[in-house]
Amino acid sequence: MGFGSTAKKLQKVADIADDLYTKVNELKAQLQDLRGTVEATNSCVDEIDGRLDEQRALLEAIADEQGVDTEAVLTDALIEDAEGSTAESDAAAETGETEADAKSSDD
Repeated sequence: MGFGSTAKKLQKVADIADDLYTKVNELKAQLQDLRGTVEATNSCVDEIDGRLDEQRALLEAIADEQGVDTEAVLTDALIEDAEGSTAESDAAAETGETEADAKSSDD
């Protein structure tokens, strides 16, 4: 009497285990794909960083040649950016928006 019921339960457990095994294998494949994507992205970022450094060096050389004070230009840009952020925060506060709401509406 109990063996039929036990066999059904064991079969159900075996089916669940098989499903889990399949899902684990799918997750492993997805993880491997993700690792490949991350490695490719890191490679691209490294390449872009290298190019950015080269461009920065060229721009600084041109600026020096033209007599432009790069430190002053960068400082002014940082100040303008900070003032813009402060102005956005003030405007958002006046309208009741949060800073995140204001930034998302800008995008």
